[in-house]
Amino acid sequence: MTEQLRCMGVSCMKRVITYGTFDLFHRGHYNILKRARALGDYLIVGVTSESYDIERGKLNVRDSLLHRIENVRKTGFADEIIIEEYQGQKVSDILKYNIDVLVLGSDWRGKFDYLKNYCEVVYLERTKNISSTQLRGEGRTFNIGVVTDSTWDGGIVWESKYVSGLHTERVCSENEQTAQKFCEKYELDTYGTDFASFVSDVEVVYVHVKEEDRAEYVSKCLYAGRHVICDAPITRDPSHLRELFDLAARKQIILFERITLAYLRAFNQLVWQAHAGLIGRILSVKCTVSAEFFEGGKDLPETAVYPLCAVIKLLGSGWTDIQTSEVEDEGEDCAYKLITIRYPEALACIEIGSGLDMENEFVVLGSNGRITIPNDWWNTGYFEARVLGADPLKRFCFNFEGNGLRYLLQEMMIMMSDRRTTNARLFSQESVELTKMLQKIL
Repeated sequence: MTEQLRCMGVSCMKRVITYGTFDLFHRGHYNILKRARALGDYLIVGVTSESYDIERGKLNVRDSLLHRIENVRKTGFADEIIIEEYQGQKVSDILKYNIDVLVLGSDWRGKFDYLKNYCEVVYLERTKNISSTQLRGEGRTFNIGVVTDSTWDGGIVWESKYVSGLHTERVCSENEQTAQKFCEKYELDTYGTDFASFVSDVEVVYVHVKEEDRAEYVSKCLYAGRHVICDAPITRDPSHLRELFDLAARKQIILFERITLAYLRAFNQLVWQAHAGLIGRILSVKCTVSAEFFEGGKDLPETAVYPLCAVIKLLGSGWTDIQTSEVEDEGEDCAYKLITIRYPEALACIEIGSGLDMENEFVVLGSNGRITIPNDWWNTGYFEARVLGADPLKRFCFNFEGNGLRYLLQEMMIMMSDRRTTNARLFSQESVELTKMLQKIL
């Protein structure tokens, strides 16, 4: 019946719609528009507005809306260009423009199946084998490669899609089967076991391997002149970590430990407000965390870096003593660990549980009030402050999407664009100090 009604007009053309930001326009964008156009007689292209990109967590969009629209127009594939301005607009557009086919990239596979009630939904495989030379020439894009020993990506593939100027395209593993499965799972361009070949065609390497192998891979990447993101801790040896940061500095490249908390706007604002005296003098910092709440699950050292980072950012590096106590489970593994860190004028308390029903919380107690982040405080877009003698509660809210990695990637992009290697969010000396503390508690 619907098809009959559509054919009652002057023509019975097949109408197709697709959407995108189309920032730093490249061959992949061109190809998806070309293929979408081939699926029908009339193509409508929705280009996302700046405000909608911010709302959905798309960061670092370089080109203006007008420039992005013009790039789409110049392809000659779009019969009509509209602006996507809000969540849920696709349903309205499908009805308004009498759409037959909605076209999306394969990375969105399954996420818009509910729209099959309104029209056909087609997920197109993304363009593979876009070389580094092509990307650099077309859109100032940096390629990310992943070194891994598992088929889980740590979120890098999905999160990098939300930071304009980054493209995750290669994977390398010592196990060829692991590399192949990873490549197929995340629809990357190439995979292999030859590290030298892998590192020669990327600008950024994400080192995502077990802890004992991280430092070696980081060193190889730095000597190859590649920017590096590595799961934390990179090493439990403060001297070795210092050497790696010094090597990165000499080569004028970036080395990031993946501690996403340090890059969240809400957390940085919390630190600034606390240091500015919002709740008076800081007396204590309390962090409670259960390892299982982290994406993918983390062991004790990987879990501990987050509260230790928070303590260092708030109280600094001048601690005088660290004491730990722990309770083991039936298998003689640590089930609960209590860490007390003493400063000259403050105290930090960290509770880490494994397999326990713990309430994750973060509290900064001051002489004139307190600041709190409930629940998964390491992934936060807000915090609350209660100041003595003031209004009952202040809430500070900031945009937060994904698992937090995109904000680290955004900072890296800014640093690469500015040709700056000093990380102002997490100084190298803070990372080294964190490793010293980690060495004390393990």
